[in-house]
Amino acid sequence: MNGLPQRVPVRAHQSEPVLDVVVPVFNEEADLEPSVRRLHTHLRETFPYPFRITIADNASTDRTPQIAARLAAELQEAEWLRLSEKGRGRALRAAWSLSPAPVLVYVDVDLSTELTALLPLVAPLISGHSDIAIGTRLAPGSRVVRGPKREITSRCYNALLRSTLAVGFSDAQCGFKAIRRDVAARLLPLVQDNGWFFDTELLVIAERAGLRIHEVPVDWVDDPDSRVDLVATALADLRGIARIGGALARGALPHADLRRTDSAGPPDGLATQLARFAAIGAVSTLGHLLLYAALRPAAGGQLANAIALLVCAVANTAANRRFTFGLRGGGGVLRHQFRGLMVFLIGLVLTSGSLAALHHATPAAAHSTELIVLLVANLVATLLRFLLLRAWVFRA
Repeated sequence: MNGLPQRVPVRAHQSEPVLDVVVPVFNEEADLEPSVRRLHTHLRETFPYPFRITIADNASTDRTPQIAARLAAELQEAEWLRLSEKGRGRALRAAWSLSPAPVLVYVDVDLSTELTALLPLVAPLISGHSDIAIGTRLAPGSRVVRGPKREITSRCYNALLRSTLAVGFSDAQCGFKAIRRDVAARLLPLVQDNGWFFDTELLVIAERAGLRIHEVPVDWVDDPDSRVDLVATALADLRGIARIGGALARGALPHADLRRTDSAGPPDGLATQLARFAAIGAVSTLGHLLLYAALRPAAGGQLANAIALLVCAVANTAANRRFTFGLRGGGGVLRHQFRGLMVFLIGLVLTSGSLAALHHATPAAAHSTELIVLLVANLVATLLRFLLLRAWVFRA
């Protein structure tokens, strides 16, 4: 499947909704009407584009369906979607999949997040700057009012995500997120969870695919009447983390070619790649020689060369992945580094073999002679490395 097209700004003059704000609900007869009317008033007064509010009712058993239907009839910009099964992720998947709006949002029905952050949330998506935007309660500038139990739970969960899945986003659980429709169309089929872990899984896959995630610090006030079962939600999240972590370890995380044509890195031309590779190679060679010279007195020639080459090989693979071949995100990074280490072994054989040949021919060779021999061997290994990186390590 081809990558995503270049991001373009949403046209300024639209007759159809530019923004679809989804409000997933389950048995929210008390909060639904005041929250939707508040959201509707805010959008009418502040949002400069046509918009729509979609109430996604996932199997409510109280008066929520009747209230949602009445709001959809009274408010021109409101619609109601009824699902027969529970699950916040299921509701978002259904509403986002059906929506024609170019920018899709979801907010929690309690509107704990101050709505003044809504326009800053969607602006980077409308302008074409980002693919996904999330509200964060854990960034500098955020102002949060909530009890210690929820504060500790949230911080522990996000710390666990960073330590186990190496994510870069700061707050996976804030019920205030936006996504471009073209991105959602490609990501939603890859997300398995239909509950509370849905948006965490979506963000992990998006980040691994190299998509641009924009974070907006928010003002957030905890809803004291929240009926979220913290224990059940935490257990479900832990199972989700274990599943995603296992998929990452096996290299089986669902993925697609989601790189943008405007963010795919340098051109694929051989001359451009060679120039970038040569620059990185020059820095790597210098680093290798400096490390070798520093380690040689204590470690001996062969061990010093092996350590210096290993360190520079890892750094070289990472730099070429990003700058020479234009690969971003975490997808495939372990596979690339493993193949890069295979190439490292070839370089090790070449450089170590050259040192062994020098010492066999001239046992008392000067230190400067060793450096010259290593330099020549490195040049040969570098040329071979480029060919292997292009044809094997980073092959699409």
